[in-house]
Amino acid sequence: MECFKLTGSTALITGAGTGIGRATALCFAEAGANVVVAARTQSTIDAVAEECRKFGVKSIAVATDITRPQDLDRLVSTTVEHFGGIDILINNAGGAGAPMSALDITDEYLAELMHFNLTSRFGLMRRCIPHLLESKNASVVTTSSVLGRMPDPGFVTSNTINAALSHMTRSLATEFAPLIRFNAIEVGATLTEALKPLLEHGTLAQQMTDKTPMQRLGTAEDIAYGALYLCSPAASWVTGKILEIDGGQLSTNWPIPMNHLSQQQRANG
Repeated sequence: MECFKLTGSTALITGAGTGIGRATALCFAEAGANVVVAARTQSTIDAVAEECRKFGVKSIAVATDITRPQDLDRLVSTTVEHFGGIDILINNAGGAGAPMSALDITDEYLAELMHFNLTSRFGLMRRCIPHLLESKNASVVTTSSVLGRMPDPGFVTSNTINAALSHMTRSLATEFAPLIRFNAIEVGATLTEALKPLLEHGTLAQQMTDKTPMQRLGTAEDIAYGALYLCSPAASWVTGKILEIDGGQLSTNWPIPMNHLSQQQRANG
């Protein structure tokens, strides 16, 4: 099982304070990687870094708002200063907003979401690539969503942004092979802090479970294990691929129908 270990590697993980990012940080630490834990809340990532160190590896927490270029500069420079380089980037921080009619989405809101999810993640990759090129097992994994391949009314922002993330992954994999491997994970409905509040309403959780072939929603660990495979030597011949970890979804499992009318139009009858 040595090919699944990350001993001595340095992994930079964004959105690592909670959910998928936290689970990935702990998973990578257990596999032997030194971990840089990045998210906006210092106290939260401090706790995750402390958990990582219990596996006998080094870990630091760097408070980072990925929408701020100066924060990205500091995150990368701090990582290199502490560990001498970067071997792995888990480009996880993001969030494409709540479902809404396309007619309710303003230009400003769309631009904000695109910057948060696409521009910022590309900016972090661009800053990491010079250091990744010096690694013998360089890997980038971006978390995307099944909504990037499953059009769903009310999710035009998520559909568009996640499709872009997946195709950006393929493009970068082509450009930088064989020196850096770029892959993405299309995540299905997963029990994270972002989804849990929505599931508290009525029977939504059960309806989504019923529409998932594996008859359960995902866990953060389900995604972390996929990321471990993609970043380990076991996946040394895998690049430009989108790994679907979604409980077998062939169509959306969001059970609340949306229509084309905006809030204002509905209010006006």
